[in-house]
Amino acid sequence: MCQTYKLGIDIGSTTMKVALIDNAGRLLFYDYRRHNADVQNTARRIMRAMTERVGDCALQVVVTGSVGMGFAERLGCRFVQEVVAAARTVEVLYPDVHTFVDMGGEDSKMIFFEKGKVPDIRMNGSCAGGTGAFIDQTATLLGVDTGELNRLASESTIVYPIASRCGVFSKTDIQNLIARNVSKADIAASVFHAVATQVIGSLARGMDISPKLFFCGGPFAFLPQLRMSFLKLLCLTEADCIIPDNAQIIPATGCALLADDNDFVILADLMQRINTCLDSDVDYSMRLPALFTDERSYETWLETKHTHHVKRSILNTVENLTGHTFYLGVDSGSTTTKLVLIDDDAQVVYTDYRRNNGDSFCTFAEALRDMRDTLSADDFEVISCATGYGESLLKTAFSLDYGIVETMAHYRGALNIMPDLSFVLDIGGQDMKAIWAENGAIKRVEINEACSSGCGSFIETFAAQLGYSTADFARMACLAQHPCDLGTRCTVFMNSKVKQAMREGAKVEDIAAGFSYSVVKNCLYKVLKLHDVAELGTNIVVQGGTMRNHSVVRALELLTGREVAFTDIPELMGAYGAALYAREQHNL
Repeated sequence: MCQTYKLGIDIGSTTMKVALIDNAGRLLFYDYRRHNADVQNTARRIMRAMTERVGDCALQVVVTGSVGMGFAERLGCRFVQEVVAAARTVEVLYPDVHTFVDMGGEDSKMIFFEKGKVPDIRMNGSCAGGTGAFIDQTATLLGVDTGELNRLASESTIVYPIASRCGVFSKTDIQNLIARNVSKADIAASVFHAVATQVIGSLARGMDISPKLFFCGGPFAFLPQLRMSFLKLLCLTEADCIIPDNAQIIPATGCALLADDNDFVILADLMQRINTCLDSDVDYSMRLPALFTDERSYETWLETKHTHHVKRSILNTVENLTGHTFYLGVDSGSTTTKLVLIDDDAQVVYTDYRRNNGDSFCTFAEALRDMRDTLSADDFEVISCATGYGESLLKTAFSLDYGIVETMAHYRGALNIMPDLSFVLDIGGQDMKAIWAENGAIKRVEINEACSSGCGSFIETFAAQLGYSTADFARMACLAQHPCDLGTRCTVFMNSKVKQAMREGAKVEDIAAGFSYSVVKNCLYKVLKLHDVAELGTNIVVQGGTMRNHSVVRALELLTGREVAFTDIPELMGAYGAALYAREQHNL
């Protein structure tokens, strides 16, 4: 007869955790790993690892977590709320705890325990400020992983104020600190302090956070400096708190402890259910049309788009460059700097694209040096024009010849590839510009204001959270067969839609395609407030870094019923337009 054990499974928005205990409450096996929205394959890998450790056995299973409910339903297992599971662990294993603090990928919780009273449970609302995802985004912004972020924080000497209530506001604060050359160490410590302030301020609400204090969740388990930030803010020491060896699996352990009355399932049968049940009963009736029927249709579509690519110059050797006049356009954005050098025939000689890292001046200087070294020639004339966020700075500091408003630069670039255009849509990482034109003249311009949900960072952020590069995420979206309808909501609230999709068995590629649809819907109907697609006309040009994502372009075509044009350098079209303006002004 096989052994009998209790299994707790915790499936959160970003990770899956399991805890296997025997009838005496001893931990026999545990696992913690990111599922990257692929819950089924992650579960398979964990179950295989568990089988190798304990062999086949009979299990009593309880599931929890923000994504766990749909998983539990399809497996026929019992589901409990995450805070109930965590409270059970504390009550059974840590009876001296007064205050429980848990931080997950997208939520945070506090539980206050008083003898003879029902535990007082507090949870954060719709805002992800003060969560693991908030910390992950900060690490990405600084170009480090979370482990390095923790190490940097340990070397800090100054803590700066950072808004942790929302990722949008915090990103602005952090970019300002980067621009002021504040050390990464101080920024890391400031982020941890902001997270602690947010969690304590939003969840304590009049209750005393007194010893013993219990820290739970992946961020606390893997980021000791985050724990120290909490203790400093509360004027407590490590002696006042309990830090369990496996803080990341507390809810999973609680599930196992709650499994006493559950029916048994053989591990091999559970693995079979995971292999089959999670693929069944998926409702595709509310899904959106596939962007492309298959890879061949995608490749065929790409071939039809080559007609609007910019022309390249053959004047790229020292002999050909010498004695000629060229026109340099620079688009200095808030996060990136783009350069395009063209010849007298408006053909592209050289391009450059790089991140600013908070320093537009030095980034442009480095780009100029690299252009000179690459072209290996000094004896040619360059007429220059700047546009974008850093236009005034670069024009003054480097004595550039001209400056042009960013909207006009993008319009001039688009006009060069389609002289009879009716509409230009430029989507960058954090901004969006829409231009209506008629008979070669601009008749209306719209720019996004507070909302970035129709911009590229909307996809980039979620791709990173799910463990994919933006390019891979876009490729997956193009080949998805059943795109999810994620609606038109802001980045914060979209988290709940993604978790719902995962609970319903959506595949990663279907979620990726859903984001592409959502970006376009947000742009057209939420930001531009479009009433009729006829307003766009029939000659549409799309550009900006986001339009390197072909799934977004295709979603726009399907939603509007219009074919659109784009170049092979959509992210450089502002700089290209500035170069064209320099050429026009010089030749007047």
